[in-house]
Amino acid sequence: MENDELNPVVRAGGDRYRTISLRFHQLTRAFPEERDDPMRDFVVTAQGESARIEVVVRTWNGDGLHVFLAGLAEEFRGWDGSRAWRSLEDDLTLVAEHAGSHVRLTWGLHDRLPDPAWRFEMTTIHAPGEDMRSLANDMRTFLESDPLQ
Repeated sequence: MENDELNPVVRAGGDRYRTISLRFHQLTRAFPEERDDPMRDFVVTAQGESARIEVVVRTWNGDGLHVFLAGLAEEFRGWDGSRAWRSLEDDLTLVAEHAGSHVRLTWGLHDRLPDPAWRFEMTTIHAPGEDMRSLANDMRTFLESDPLQ
C-alpha cells in the first residue's frame, strides 16, 4: 500500500517473475454532487515495459472486492475449481484459482458497455494466507478511503 496525491494506491503483480503490474488508484465519487452516493469510480492501470492500459472501474461501494479477496485468504488451504468476482459494469473481473502453493488471480480489464470491443487479462501469483490477507486489507483500505471528489 502506498499513497498518491493523498489517496491510497494498491499494487498487484510486477514482481521479479512478472513484468506487468496492476495499480488501483484515483478513487473518486461517481456523482460528486451527491454527497451520500455509494457509487465509486477508480482507475486500474496495467503497465509493463511495452504497454500501458487504463480502465475506469465503476462500483457500488467497491462491489465487495475486498470481501472477495478476504474470503480467498481465509481459505488458504485451498478450494476446488475457480471463484469469480466482477464489478458493477463488468469493467473489472477477477477469477481466482488455488494451485496448492499459490493462488492465481486472473484480472480482466474490459471496455465499457455496450461495446465490449476489447479485453485485457493478466495473472498475478500470491502466496495463500498472509499474502492474500495483505492484498485484501490493502484493497479494503483503498476502497474505504475518502474519494478525491
